[in-house]
Amino acid sequence: QVQLVESGGGMVQAGGSLRLSCATSRNIFGINTMGWFRQAPGKQRELVATITRGGSTNYADSVKGRFTISRDNAKNTVYLQMNSLKPEDTAVYYCNAGGRYLTGRPYDLWGQGTQITVSA
Repeated sequence: QVQLVESGGGMVQAGGSLRLSCATSRNIFGINTMGWFRQAPGKQRELVATITRGGSTNYADSVKGRFTISRDNAKNTVYLQMNSLKPEDTAVYYCNAGGRYLTGRPYDLWGQGTQITVSA
């Protein structure tokens, strides 16, 4: 089964930067949208940013102008560049990939999550 492998989490002071990466464990057909979600303690998981295969992006209002999502379709990899980090960005960040197999059956994959902690 294909997995999403995340890297790049960690601790940073407010105002700092981090870059997350997420790649599929092996090649998979038909990925359309890839993205990042996050979940802070006691809160629901929320969308951070998504990007389609064609490069269209969508951001949560709280990260617009600070975070940039990009992807390498050839490598089935998505990135999240996070600048000007704030303590309220502290959360577990999850990678997501959605698409359809050759059979037409849809799939929705999730990474294991990576912790981002921003100190004041």
